[in-house]
Amino acid sequence: MNIGDAARASGVSAKMIRYYEETGLIPPAARSGSGYRIYAEQDVHMLRFIRRARDLGFSVDGIRELLSLWRDRDRHSADVKRVALAHVAELRVKIRELEDMASTLETLAASCHGNDRPDCPILSELEAPSADFPATGHAQRAGAPLAGTRSR
Repeated sequence: MNIGDAARASGVSAKMIRYYEETGLIPPAARSGSGYRIYAEQDVHMLRFIRRARDLGFSVDGIRELLSLWRDRDRHSADVKRVALAHVAELRVKIRELEDMASTLETLAASCHGNDRPDCPILSELEAPSADFPATGHAQRAGAPLAGTRSR
């Protein structure tokens, strides 16, 4: 089947299939005499695996590790479980960060009158240096970025 057929059958866009091939996540597709990619049913099966892992929030590197374990018939299930639980821990951190961001924004929104006047505490807080952010019920160190942001 061609890339369009493989995309439809797997639920992975043709663009992402090309990207996964470029990054080495999947092996290069076989090619027809005219240079078109050709996919077999086992390729579609692998693409479905990747799509499901992406749906669960795994990074490309995480999927690479899962694919390696999936292909290794001598794997230990403990290794697969370790990868899954490490991802759960990462998701829990992200959930806490998102909850902190939502709470901070709710607090800022509550301080805004939302009227016709131009002054807005939300914008004032966003423009302030990070050390100047007021306590919003979240423990933040002076100079620490807002939850969910990364310092550069």
